[in-house]
Amino acid sequence: MSDQDNPEEPQDQSQGLIRRFLDTPPDNVGKTVTVALGLCLVASMVVSAAAVSLRPLQERNAALDKQVNIVEVAGLYEPGMDVATAFESFEPHVLELATGEFTDQFDAYEFDDRAAASDVTLSAPLDDDPAGIGRQADYVTVYVLRDDAGALDKVILPVYGYGLWSTLYGFIALEEDGNTIYGLQFYEHAETPGLGAEVDNPRWKALWRGKKLRDDEGDLEINVGKSVTAAGPEYHVDALSGATLTSRGVDNLVRFWMSEQGFEPFLERVREGEI
Repeated sequence: MSDQDNPEEPQDQSQGLIRRFLDTPPDNVGKTVTVALGLCLVASMVVSAAAVSLRPLQERNAALDKQVNIVEVAGLYEPGMDVATAFESFEPHVLELATGEFTDQFDAYEFDDRAAASDVTLSAPLDDDPAGIGRQADYVTVYVLRDDAGALDKVILPVYGYGLWSTLYGFIALEEDGNTIYGLQFYEHAETPGLGAEVDNPRWKALWRGKKLRDDEGDLEINVGKSVTAAGPEYHVDALSGATLTSRGVDNLVRFWMSEQGFEPFLERVREGEI
């Protein structure tokens, strides 16, 4: 009889194969490997599906955390507050670093700073790279906060650079004079708990308030170190105890981003009252 005359034969064969597999002793190597591979395949499919389904939630949580840090570094955060509502007080702008001018080339609410830093068409490699970031984006998102009368209150600038074990991502808030620090804080890093991770300690963060970036001659003097420099205490923040390399990383990244390579063209406009 031909195969066409017996259409149930393939099904019987497959059932026979399954039965023989199930009847194979549990310690059979082939059966063990097949079961392990099957479990791995199912587990990977479950994990992949979960990752895809949870990605929008993760992105929303990351955006909310970023807003919390912006509101907090500007001194507006209160426990239990509606962060999204408070964040509406800030004006996001995409800034061209080289000119210090805002651009309408990108949507400030959609622009991805990190993606831009790795995009070869929107960034450039650094020869002089004290912050250890490798490439620097041509454009970044900054946030402007105004008072009830519409006058400039603060500017919040993104900063990042390498510490001991990780890249530290954060924000620095400057007063309307473009030279006085209101606050500095990091929202992402992997520094050593109890040592470099003390960048999150409220007591250390409080040391930054009121410090100056530049002296009367316009020289960049802000520094993080163990001892006060000749510029004076108004430009000095004590280094973290036991975390020399993290402290040095913070010093390097702040000085880099506040320099001519970073936000200085924009801050000059702030000092001149153009923002």
